[in-house]
Amino acid sequence: MSTASAPDPSTDDEEPVVMVVDDEERIPEAFAIWLDDDYEVRSATSGEEALEKMDGDVDVVLLDRHMPGLSGDEVLERIRDADYDCRVAMVTGVDPDFDIVEMEFDDYLTKPVGRDDLRSVVERLLSLDEYDRVVTEYFAASKKRAVLESQKPRSALENSDKYDALLADLEGYERELDALLADLDPEEYETLFYELLDE
Repeated sequence: MSTASAPDPSTDDEEPVVMVVDDEERIPEAFAIWLDDDYEVRSATSGEEALEKMDGDVDVVLLDRHMPGLSGDEVLERIRDADYDCRVAMVTGVDPDFDIVEMEFDDYLTKPVGRDDLRSVVERLLSLDEYDRVVTEYFAASKKRAVLESQKPRSALENSDKYDALLADLEGYERELDALLADLDPEEYETLFYELLDE
């Protein structure tokens, strides 16, 4: 599997936020150490605590399935019901069964998970999020171009600084998409394709 580059804190004012949820305290502590260089890490040792700490700033959730009280499955359902715009990876000792078909997670890792694998998953999930953002902006700009080109004469378009800026934005989005797609393997590309069809 290909991996995207880790976020560069020097090029962004805010580090991506990763929430680690596991009732075994040593796991959030270890994950926080592994991720601390590039991410803001929030830790929770129960499903209830995770939901209390959850907000719109969270980009990725690393979620254990079997916990006392609210299970990871229930936490995942509540995160999705609340429409939080984040990626979720189940990180668990539970071997997957057919029940996962209906679960709205983005990745599934079976413990034990090493540092490199964990960081690769977080980086990949963030790259998928970035892809979603660029696609949304690209389609919005494309729609604006189509509307203008159907309503305005060519002479008006050629003399418009705003139209020129719109075309430049579209070119920039195309370059971003090309770069992001180059980091995806065929399975990830297919997943994104079907996500777009569902929207």
